[in-house]
Amino acid sequence: MARRKLIAGNWKMNLTASEGAKLIADLKAACDGSCKCDCAPEVLVCPPFTTIAAVLEAVKGTPIEVGAQNVHWAENGAYTGEISAKMLVELGVSHVIIGHSERRQYFGETDETVNQRVKAALAAGLKVVLCIGETLTEREKGVTNAIIEKQVRWDLADVSAEQLDNIVLAYEPVWAIGTGKTATNEQAQEVHAFIRELLGKMYCPKCAEAVRILYGGSMKPANAAGLLAQPDIDGGLIGGAALKAADFMALIQAAKA
Repeated sequence: MARRKLIAGNWKMNLTASEGAKLIADLKAACDGSCKCDCAPEVLVCPPFTTIAAVLEAVKGTPIEVGAQNVHWAENGAYTGEISAKMLVELGVSHVIIGHSERRQYFGETDETVNQRVKAALAAGLKVVLCIGETLTEREKGVTNAIIEKQVRWDLADVSAEQLDNIVLAYEPVWAIGTGKTATNEQAQEVHAFIRELLGKMYCPKCAEAVRILYGGSMKPANAAGLLAQPDIDGGLIGGAALKAADFMALIQAAKA
């Protein structure tokens, strides 16, 4: 089954509204129409909440989609500082990142709260980029697959096969993000293949084959071609390289079929 590649930019806590609009303008200039060709990957950018509106305006007339970086599980209520799925839908975003390693590491995100956010986002009609991955300690202990399986099973609890159509998984080897360490193409492919096999057991082989699994371990123009050539790597969740138009365009070009 041919899966369309997806290049997703996670801007994290970077770029104001004006800076985000400028980056989109630079991407449009660099694209030169090639982003609309049949072999082009799907392109998604996920700005900070305060930048989303400006970016939605800036991407009009382009195939670039816009997502958010987090969502709360409740529709409304006394949750100061949080954003609901209903708010994101009305704003006009199509996707939301859930369970990013930085949310888990710095903000107390758990598999239970990830699951609640996933179900709320899906119920509201949003597509989910679900992040999973192991730490350096966990990899060195040889428990990568056990950690990945725990996260996938918990995070997708009560998610149906039909809803799986609106899920994209992103494998983040936390030990390879900003540490100077890198995962080889073979290491990344091995975990992606394990995730797909696990989804096949949880749902069905056909369902698993349809799910896109992105690599989120510091994909850059220099290593993108090798990673994207792997049979179970369907794109990238991009951090730093998503903040520079030239680098992000290089990744989009590398993902062309």
